[in-house]
Amino acid sequence: MKNSNNNSNTKLILLHPYIQKQGGSSRFWLLAFVSFFTFAFLLTLIYTRETLPVKSTTAMATGSASSPTFGNINAPLPTPVINTLLHYASRSNDSFHMSHAEIKPISDVLRKCSSPCNFLVFGLTHETLLWKALNHNGRTVFIEENRYYAAYYEELHPEIDVFDVQYTTKMEEMRDLIASTKKQIKNECRPVQNLLFSECKLGINDLPNHVYEVDWDVILVDGPRGDGPEGPGRMAPIFTAGVLARNKKASNAKTHIFVHDYYRNVERIYGDEFLCRENLVESNDMLAHFVVEKMDENSFQFCRNQPSTSSS
Repeated sequence: MKNSNNNSNTKLILLHPYIQKQGGSSRFWLLAFVSFFTFAFLLTLIYTRETLPVKSTTAMATGSASSPTFGNINAPLPTPVINTLLHYASRSNDSFHMSHAEIKPISDVLRKCSSPCNFLVFGLTHETLLWKALNHNGRTVFIEENRYYAAYYEELHPEIDVFDVQYTTKMEEMRDLIASTKKQIKNECRPVQNLLFSECKLGINDLPNHVYEVDWDVILVDGPRGDGPEGPGRMAPIFTAGVLARNKKASNAKTHIFVHDYYRNVERIYGDEFLCRENLVESNDMLAHFVVEKMDENSFQFCRNQPSTSSS
């Protein structure tokens, strides 16, 4: 029995080194397998990074566009792309969307605008993303009355630049505001000024400083709300657009200003009063297109032929 036990123990001792040898061999092949695939992965990663397009830094350096672009940033949108955008935007199920006839004139002006084009829009609407896309080489800024909706929209679309503004006007004050502005036309409500320092009731003066320093090429007034006597109306945006256009410093002296919902009293009366009938290029019941030129800082008259507010 004793010899038998010794023999058994000896066999166990002889098998033990064999098991260790087998385990070491397995670990060696596993290590070799993992090393091979790690090396292959690194080669693939390096090759992929070298072949990716390099993001252009020109737009970010100049501030002409808020979203990253690749390749030639000055290339305009192809005509088929523009036509497709207009087609689907004008056929939305949203009851408040613009028709093709309303969108097309704005699109045509943006297409001809020198790059980078500066586009200021009052109101976040169904067409917001469309305006941003059509002016993809330029700067597009939106002004919204509802600060919560502005923050929500910017969170959904970080590429959109939105600033909120608190309007102090009311629709029921429409005619009183015109009268008070005329009394201050040589002081706080003059046509050529930096509205950042203005106390004119119709002037919007609480936007970021750089908004007043930009020479805007195109301005669209499609907000704020214009319904009901307690609504803010679009008196202030129309007046502000007129002042921004006349206060330009750039060599391009003209600003295209579009006023949506032109069939309504406020839009039509204030358009005639501060954008001027002689500057009206085209209009229909829904959209008016004005081209306003910059003025000398000593000018104290918005229009050459002053409209009659009572007859309007």
